[in-house]
Amino acid sequence: MAKKALITGITGQDGAYLADFLLRKGYKVYGTYRRSSTPNFWRLQYLNLLNKITLVPADMADMASLLEAVTISEPDEIYNLAAQSYVGASFDQPLLTTEIDGSGATRLLEIIRHLKKDIKLYQASTSELYGTIQETPQTEKTQFKPNSPYATAKLLAFHNTRIYREAYNLFASNGILFNHESPLRGLEFVTRKITNGVARIKHNLQKELVLGNLEAKRDWGFAPEYVEAMWMILQHDKPDDFVCATGETHSVKEFAEEAFSLANLNYKDFVKTDKLFMRPKDVDLLRGDARKIKEQIGWEPKVKFKELVKIMIKADMERWDKFSKGELFPWDAPNYPNEISVLKRHIKKIRL
Repeated sequence: MAKKALITGITGQDGAYLADFLLRKGYKVYGTYRRSSTPNFWRLQYLNLLNKITLVPADMADMASLLEAVTISEPDEIYNLAAQSYVGASFDQPLLTTEIDGSGATRLLEIIRHLKKDIKLYQASTSELYGTIQETPQTEKTQFKPNSPYATAKLLAFHNTRIYREAYNLFASNGILFNHESPLRGLEFVTRKITNGVARIKHNLQKELVLGNLEAKRDWGFAPEYVEAMWMILQHDKPDDFVCATGETHSVKEFAEEAFSLANLNYKDFVKTDKLFMRPKDVDLLRGDARKIKEQIGWEPKVKFKELVKIMIKADMERWDKFSKGELFPWDAPNYPNEISVLKRHIKKIRL
């Protein structure tokens, strides 16, 4: 009999890739999505998954809807990926971020505890927990010192996952995932903002790219590999917490340099900075030590920095090429006001 999995936040980057991965493993996949006036299923369409999964409306702030989702799906495994995941927005919406990212995870833990079922829970944790860095590289034992409302909300979820594991003997594990990117990353994230911006500049649709802190350094990996780590963590013989990272660190400036170089452009001719795009309190450097998950579970990333940038640039170049030819395809640009203005101008130019 096929295993069943419930993925909260299935419409996001990780949720879509995880759904695809689990389907290939023979799972029956259920996924929660939040009802909104603007449907956000483009990633699932991009991966051709909509007719292969069962979607269940739910909200991480609503206990009843979460209980309904668990009741309907009867999952063997729950992957809690739903979140307000944009760090910058958490400064504008700190209470909402805490409610969804922090309390939402606790609601799932309570549901599992009261149902008294052997449901394995994966909690999506984050390298943002480390905040003001105490040591480099960061391990599972490195002290957390969050620098954003997003990180403090995730810290609440992290510790409650650990507490419920120890207090109620739940199979609940945290994956402390460092930054992981892909062509399915949202345009509000700096990596995709760069690759999309480069593609637009290459197509003469944009003259400059405005970024924030160019010196911020991150450990960037490839999202499809990281969702495999999520699954492997739940197949481990005991619940635990694991860092997932490449062990390399690169700055935002390096990412921009590489992206523009792949388009045969010099980033210095196009990149500007603006304090508007800088966080009130940033994390300067993240580099993870993933030895524990490699030694105990056997996971390690294969796609490194330059290949990751190449994958993302190629995808955004192809999107704007298709759009220029009038092709219809699932992507996220039409959902963003500043992108819509570019699309409209380009359509008008084509018609003329």
